[in-house]
Amino acid sequence: MDALSDHPVRSRRGLLIVLSSPSGAGKSTISRMLLDADRDVTMSISATTRPPRPGEITGVDYFFVDDAEFDRMIAANEFVEWAHVFGHRYGTPKAPVKQALRRGSDILFDIDWQGARQLEPDFGEHLVTIFLLPPSMTELEHRLHTRAQDSEDVIADRMRRAAGEIEHWAEYDYVLVNRDMDTCLGEVRAIISAERSRRIRQTGLVEFVRDLIGPQH
Repeated sequence: MDALSDHPVRSRRGLLIVLSSPSGAGKSTISRMLLDADRDVTMSISATTRPPRPGEITGVDYFFVDDAEFDRMIAANEFVEWAHVFGHRYGTPKAPVKQALRRGSDILFDIDWQGARQLEPDFGEHLVTIFLLPPSMTELEHRLHTRAQDSEDVIADRMRRAAGEIEHWAEYDYVLVNRDMDTCLGEVRAIISAERSRRIRQTGLVEFVRDLIGPQH
């Protein structure tokens, strides 16, 4: 039981949980495992100019839009953050994020360091950033080959980009080495549990303590 979200008296502010890693280091797998394990975390749905892959559904996996619509959303300031990734643009619509925070819900972002940096000015007090490192670059390349999703040229490009992404590790609140998926998931959940319990996130704590100790104090 979560000490805050399930407590009959206290309430808390929502979290924006950023999970980043170089491609192949495990962020997508850890994200899926976290969503299955924690009913209080929901995935942020991004808008993208990338065409849908087989089985992907708009509004569930992504909001698939064309370049003109993406440009309109930028001009209308409808994104929390957006970035170019592997030849396409991805952005997080602002309205669902604000609604979730008002409800005290937690939103998970599978974004890179550029997106995390853009969240900071408007949502810094709600932000928890976690970076996943691979055990080694050799293991990272092995994982990219094992998942069999990309051509050799694409894998080579992802490996070239990985070093640049890893250089931004020090910008994150937490850094984990993903040697084992189950262990890494446990560490991510421990971070989230601790962040939920921080004093600044417990909006009803003053009143709760006042009632707890009574008028004599």
